[in-house]
Amino acid sequence: LLSQVADTRCTVLITGESGTGKELAARSLHAGSGRSTRPFVAVNCAAIPPTLVESELFGHVKGAFTGATTSRTGRFAQADGGTIFLDEIGEMELGVQAKLLRLIQDGELYPVGEETPTKVDVRILAATNRNLEAEVANGRFRADLFWRLNVIPVEMPKLKSRAGDIAALCAHFLGRANERHRRQVAGIEPQAMDALKAYAWPGNIRELENVLERMVIVKGAG
Repeated sequence: LLSQVADTRCTVLITGESGTGKELAARSLHAGSGRSTRPFVAVNCAAIPPTLVESELFGHVKGAFTGATTSRTGRFAQADGGTIFLDEIGEMELGVQAKLLRLIQDGELYPVGEETPTKVDVRILAATNRNLEAEVANGRFRADLFWRLNVIPVEMPKLKSRAGDIAALCAHFLGRANERHRRQVAGIEPQAMDALKAYAWPGNIRELENVLERMVIVKGAG
């Protein structure tokens, strides 16, 4: 599905538990598109203080608010011609959601303190580990924005349901950890691989990567 929709302009909503590879999916969509040579800008909506979200995303002009001593380019303008990835979009406040909806509909953004809109050409990819339909029902997420984002829904499955992928993921993470830490761990014993495949992986792929890195550091030092 990712490969089918990569070279389009459509908005994609990527869902799944934390650690399932949602940002990797977004990066693969960007890499497979005609925008691959243009910026890929990732924004963690949960990491931005509520008072700064609008300025961070859309920018601001000098004097727009106390402390705005210079103008600032927002993340959408930085991604112009490329792709913006809005991670944890379920954390976005309703007021900012309304401005995002307007940007999606009109292709224009209004920096804070600016009355003249700026045209931007940005493909929007969004991700969340929340159930946005439930958030809509509870009044915490705009229904109109949800349907704008949910053009192509992609669900990233839990690692425990993808035991067949674990060997390939281990080989990838093993090679990367060897290079990063200057180790030469050749591989994983069959019994150890069986244990990795049998484990539930509550932290999903991120937990597997951490385990492989720890193994390489400890085994390589020994």
